[in-house]
Amino acid sequence: MKKITCFLFLFLFIGNSIFAQEKSIKNVIVMIPDGTSLSALSAARWFQRYNHPEITKLNIDPYLCGTILTYSSNAPIGDSAPTTSCYMTGYPSRAGWVSTYPTADSNPNNDILPVDTSKAYQPLMTVMEAARITRNKALGLVVTCEFPHATPADCMAHSYSRSKYEWLAPQMVHNGIDVVIGGGVSILKPEMKAFLEKEGYGVFLNDITHFQNYKGNKMWALFKDTDMSYDIDRNPAEEPSLAEMTQKAIEKLSQDEDGFVLMVEGSKIDWAAHANDAAAIISDMLSFDKACGVAFDFAEKNGETLVIVVPDHGNSGFSIGSNKCPQYSTLTKDELFGPISKFKTSADGLVRRLQQTEASKLKEVVLELTGIELSDREYQQLLECADYNRSSLTNEERMKGSKLTKTAAQILDSHTCFGFTTGGHTGEEVFLAVLDPTSNRMTGHHTNIELNQYLRQSLGLQQSLESLTDEYFAKHTRVFNGYTYTITTQENVPVLEVKNKKNKLVIRPNTNIVLINGQEHALNSVVVYVDKNNTFYLPQSLRKLL
Repeated sequence: MKKITCFLFLFLFIGNSIFAQEKSIKNVIVMIPDGTSLSALSAARWFQRYNHPEITKLNIDPYLCGTILTYSSNAPIGDSAPTTSCYMTGYPSRAGWVSTYPTADSNPNNDILPVDTSKAYQPLMTVMEAARITRNKALGLVVTCEFPHATPADCMAHSYSRSKYEWLAPQMVHNGIDVVIGGGVSILKPEMKAFLEKEGYGVFLNDITHFQNYKGNKMWALFKDTDMSYDIDRNPAEEPSLAEMTQKAIEKLSQDEDGFVLMVEGSKIDWAAHANDAAAIISDMLSFDKACGVAFDFAEKNGETLVIVVPDHGNSGFSIGSNKCPQYSTLTKDELFGPISKFKTSADGLVRRLQQTEASKLKEVVLELTGIELSDREYQQLLECADYNRSSLTNEERMKGSKLTKTAAQILDSHTCFGFTTGGHTGEEVFLAVLDPTSNRMTGHHTNIELNQYLRQSLGLQQSLESLTDEYFAKHTRVFNGYTYTITTQENVPVLEVKNKKNKLVIRPNTNIVLINGQEHALNSVVVYVDKNNTFYLPQSLRKLL
């Protein structure tokens, strides 16, 4: 009997020790290489290995563990808006829709999942918004596109149109993001900058010195008017690398005792794929991988951080090998990766140089930047571009439909043995890499919805995103039922006014500030207005102010 008792005690002791050692997740870092097909990952790995034979693996490689199926609400091929929206909200949406419930397709058979038409245009609570509201997590966004572009907007804003920067940008400014680093200087209007500074942020525009040396923990640092440069074109004296931006964001956010959620996007891998620019795809993929290395290093040392690396969709049908090269499957590594290793610029970067170059020196500049000796026909093609300002041809002699950027990209592509099937998105599954300090690591094949569920679980969200949506994005007709309210247009902005005998509430969209009897009152979320149904979506708690 004593032996049995001792055995049971030992079993319970060991069991309790195991459970006591199970780690919890305090921080979450989501790394999204936008529009990155698996072949782009392979090309970057081979390119690195060709130029640095001692480095045979990417930083991502040890953590690769599965695939994710992404799609829009009514199509297998999605763009960044509905695909990242699903990662953030758990609901696939329509092309161009940012964290907003979709309308049903005109042919219901096209909807991949059933669509509740009563919820059309409903803003949907994201995991990042929920983490701040319910878990008091610090939040960060690091991107190389302009900050209200589709993927970052999916995390912290809402609209049925990804192009509505005039709605998305102020929502993001007013939504309590602690650190934002990326592009979009021209989009941050003076009133937005003033609001951030009033809230205690350090705001730095095209100011890499203050970005690097700022001691505060709340920061917006933006570079370039819209998107930042491809890494291959980047001037390090003016623009930080994605790895440096990621390091800075983690440095700031990790000071928060409640933990943080950070989304890092390698935004322009997608743009390079659209342009069929293999050199830019590879260089930006390697830049993104270095940023992943920063995140993985922090997580390994920290022991409480989940890191997820996952593209939002594929792009361009990019391939290592193309039938434009005879017997391409037998080409050596020198033949495949030697020519592109001489490229010192993207197609965009080349065009900027060509626009500053006299026609007589075109061949010389192209040779310097790419190692390509232009043929007479290629030289003529550049001269014939309608938008080549230095062309020696008259306007009448140039081809009206020919664009320098497209022509330059085609010439560069013709001198490599990489292939493209399209200049648009593609519908294959995307890769998944995960570092999870707990025993719940996601592996195998999953859907975009299941990835959202994994994020919810990992963040320990006690309240569902659906109930939070209902609480913070309720229709104004429901919240103010029984009150007198009107919607008017003031300076082209819809304004909701609600009155009772004692109080007057004035509500504008795309901000967290409302006026009660003329006094500012800050909300814990932003107000969203949808013109399609003339509806404000706002917190139910606003009723209590009356």
